[in-house]
Amino acid sequence: MVCAFTAVLLLGLALAGPEGRQRLLTPERTPVPVSSAVSEVAPEDGRFPGLAPVALSAEAIGLHSSHVVELGLTDQKRLEAPEPWEAVGWYALGEAPGETGAAVLAGHLDSDTGPAVFHRLKQLEVGDTVSVARADGAVAHFAVYAVEQYAKEEFPTHRVYGDTQEPELRLITCGGDFDDVGHSYEDNVVVYARITEAPGNSG
Repeated sequence: MVCAFTAVLLLGLALAGPEGRQRLLTPERTPVPVSSAVSEVAPEDGRFPGLAPVALSAEAIGLHSSHVVELGLTDQKRLEAPEPWEAVGWYALGEAPGETGAAVLAGHLDSDTGPAVFHRLKQLEVGDTVSVARADGAVAHFAVYAVEQYAKEEFPTHRVYGDTQEPELRLITCGGDFDDVGHSYEDNVVVYARITEAPGNSG
């Protein structure tokens, strides 16, 4: 089985309306080399110097990943799929973790060979801690305040990607039933978390 996400069409910081929602394709259907994704997404204006996430952890579900890749948009204006399956993808055209706004990290639920990086994401509960380490050595800590599941056609674009008054985090994966015809899951699981401790040096 493979995992596909619901994505939204975003240009810069502008939110698209419901008509901009698109499904994120799996790597088999839209190959996106990591090197290509990084070169296309990395800001050249120094918007995120040293702020890119490099590791993600959530002790409550045994999640520890130091394989983080940058995600941008495909030629069809769809969110790229993280590769490989164990990688966490950061939407690098959005916000950096720990900065004001909603930072978005996506990961696969499973693969053709077994569980993927976010296979236990739905087990997070309100109050659980999620920590994101950045390239500058700082670590931002977030507390989960909601875990929700949506049918892909009802994906809440504005709630997930919209502006926030403080640093927040969104973790997205697949959920619900698997569609054998479409070769993807019918739902998305979204974890919402808000900052509890501003980024500080981990040392």
